[in-house]
Amino acid sequence: QVQLVESGGGLVQPGGSLRLSCAASGRISSISVMGWYRQAPGKERELVATIISGASTNYADSVKDRFTISRDNAKNTVYLQMDSLNSEDTAVYYCNVEGRYYNVIRGTSQFHSWGQGTQVTVSS
Repeated sequence: QVQLVESGGGLVQPGGSLRLSCAASGRISSISVMGWYRQAPGKERELVATIISGASTNYADSVKDRFTISRDNAKNTVYLQMDSLNSEDTAVYYCNVEGRYYNVIRGTSQFHSWGQGTQVTVSS
């Protein structure tokens, strides 16, 4: 019912920056929480940052003061600006969106969708 398309990953040198984008599309009624998670090889998926509809944000300690999450409600898009990247930031990054979509039978129903993942590699 709701699809997420991520973009912006790639290879960057230590100390560099990248900006990830995730656009949600479909029969969306409202979006409550948008966030980014990441999974490094051999590790579990972990929270990076979230932003709720009121623009309140939450960050993992490891990315505070380096990463910035933002959203464009008109475009149903969430962004992750990543600065001062280091090798420990290397991972597949996934966006995650929760909200409600239009349902012909019920009016609206809850959805919780994941993006396909985008690789971020920090290496010299």
